[in-house]
Amino acid sequence: MTHQIRVRHNFETAHRLPHLAGKCVNLHGHSWWAEVTVQAGRLSEDHTVVEFGAFKKALRAFIDEHLDHGAMLGADDPLAPLRAAHGSKVYLFGEPPYARDLPYPTVEAVAVLLARVAQVVLDDQERAAGATVSRVEVTETHVNAAEFVPRSGRSGEEQALSGASPASGVTP
Repeated sequence: MTHQIRVRHNFETAHRLPHLAGKCVNLHGHSWWAEVTVQAGRLSEDHTVVEFGAFKKALRAFIDEHLDHGAMLGADDPLAPLRAAHGSKVYLFGEPPYARDLPYPTVEAVAVLLARVAQVVLDDQERAAGATVSRVEVTETHVNAAEFVPRSGRSGEEQALSGASPASGVTP
């Protein structure tokens, strides 16, 4: 038997994909939705997978602080330093800790980023034994979405890529 919980959050963020041909080379924004699923084989002593309130609060805090009403750009994008120099919020893909191996903010990469952040958040919560992030779906428009399903449990490689541990919190 597997128990699952899901949390959703929305955010308004621009991104640019200069490595792709077409209109997405332009800086443009979306009303993004993220849905994070956490699963556990058994419930905790308090009969939960994880307490919704604390998990949502920490996950939403990361999204609101780093992504909402900002821009997601590749670290090598020439617009990144320009926007930052003018006081704009910019989250850089291709930079540690969570996006080191994700050079551009595609919807697929955003799903991986949020899975990594959600797992670090989860690891810092009281939760059922073995609780893990099992799925992240990110929707960038009503017709475009990406889903990321991490391998069961976190491998050493995934921990190294995230560059974070529960003790470090979620602030990159």
